[in-house]
Amino acid sequence: MSAPWSALQQLASEPFSLRQAFQHDPERASRYRLSACGIELDYSKNLIDAKRWQSLLALAQTSDIAALRDRMVSGESINHTEQRSVGHMRLRLPDAALSELKDPTLAAEIRQCRQQMTALVSQLHQQRYLGYTGKPIRDVIWVGIGGSLLGPQMACEALSPYHQSPVKLHFAGNIDGAVVHDICRQLEPDTCLVVVASKSFGTEETRENALSLRQWFLDKGADQAAIARHFWATSSNIQAAADFGIVPEHILPMWDWVGGRYSIWSAIGLPLALLLGNEQFEDFLAGAHAMDQHFLQADFASNMPVTLALLGIWYINGMGCQSQALLPYNHYLRLLPSYVQQLDMESNGKQVDHQGHTLPYATAPVIWGDAGTNGQHAYHQLLHQSQLTIPADFILAAKPKHALADHHLRLAAHCFAQTQALMQGKTIEEAKDECLAQGMTEQQASKLAPHKASPGNKPSNTLLLPELSPYYLGALLALYEHKVFCQGAIWQLNSFDQWGVELGKQLSGPIYQALNGKAAQFDSSTAGLLASLQRHLTS
Repeated sequence: MSAPWSALQQLASEPFSLRQAFQHDPERASRYRLSACGIELDYSKNLIDAKRWQSLLALAQTSDIAALRDRMVSGESINHTEQRSVGHMRLRLPDAALSELKDPTLAAEIRQCRQQMTALVSQLHQQRYLGYTGKPIRDVIWVGIGGSLLGPQMACEALSPYHQSPVKLHFAGNIDGAVVHDICRQLEPDTCLVVVASKSFGTEETRENALSLRQWFLDKGADQAAIARHFWATSSNIQAAADFGIVPEHILPMWDWVGGRYSIWSAIGLPLALLLGNEQFEDFLAGAHAMDQHFLQADFASNMPVTLALLGIWYINGMGCQSQALLPYNHYLRLLPSYVQQLDMESNGKQVDHQGHTLPYATAPVIWGDAGTNGQHAYHQLLHQSQLTIPADFILAAKPKHALADHHLRLAAHCFAQTQALMQGKTIEEAKDECLAQGMTEQQASKLAPHKASPGNKPSNTLLLPELSPYYLGALLALYEHKVFCQGAIWQLNSFDQWGVELGKQLSGPIYQALNGKAAQFDSSTAGLLASLQRHLTS
């Protein structure tokens, strides 16, 4: 094990008190504070001091972050298990900067995709896109799964106050038939546009949902010409999309150098562009590009993605923490934890390094959370009083997009109070004094105090956005992307493949065949479950 890793583990074994750290260092809050792209990060409520932080920075300096970052930007195939480059940052380059790409063909393809998206959004906004009965399109059904769904769905929710489209959007992801059933029940096909988002055009959930929607059109009297008019796709498998009935001019590109969980900046971002309009979608890309520039240019000590990455390393590998709470104090960001779950856990939930050797340490936390203040009346109890240490990111937008000013001030007060309470806790003595002040007897206070005490010393970050606008959401998402990248580089693993999800897909095929009457051998548990299901289905 390298010297920085050894130092990390040694320091983690030494006691540390956040209360004392704040008492002894009046400059602590300003010392551990960063700003990038307008986003402020207060990381002073973490279990670090100068010695620990310097050790973490030394770990970053001896890692592959800088080299791997340069290789990614230059277009090398850093996704080595799939022999692919990683180029999602190209997709948020300003139009003028596309000319600086080494490959002029690639620059032209990105421009062409943007122009196709812009034209389609304009047609739909102006209600010039007419269906097969001559009525304008009023609804768009987006069919995708995983990164082709989580990103646009989360971002569309997050930026709800900025929507300016006359067209309504509906997401169909899960293979559960209730999803498509509920969508079709409330709509008519002649005013619907369906966009099938699948790089391979072969993902089971997306394929089956698309087929069911196509059948819905046919059952309602549409012909193949109507299918061609009403169906679009974003895919790299042009032939499969054409075989489905989608004409070439309705196929937006997907590139193999863009992974699903990094694809919202591509044509996968069409739902967001549709709801925001073209100019605001450009603002979204601009925010992400600004964070890219910060990540590429800032030294490690003042680099926000590197800082978040090192804090995560500190808790996972130094202190043995297995999860992290993501707590947006913003109703519109309620889907952000689900989005970051995939981004982080699918990227770095690995057990081998680049050479295929088993890693000697844990990687990637379990990400979970919900919008505040809902969580305060649910799982915050565990955050405050359990023996677990669960680092938490609190996210707040300074200016709300509503006129209920007092609501927002109360929300902000709760957000800041939670981080303060996690940090300082409440000693048994303080709890006892509180009980006595409420009129309890000495015996009553002594008995109740241990139940009211909180250990404190629980770490958190606070991310403060000026507002939740397209620009700042873009910057925030890029921040978490780069954080995950840095951690993968430190752990020496490939953050851009996801082979672990394949086995379940492979095994579902034979089980599906068995459910349709084909004989097969399974373990006793699976066989028993199949038998029980068949019994229920035929009873």
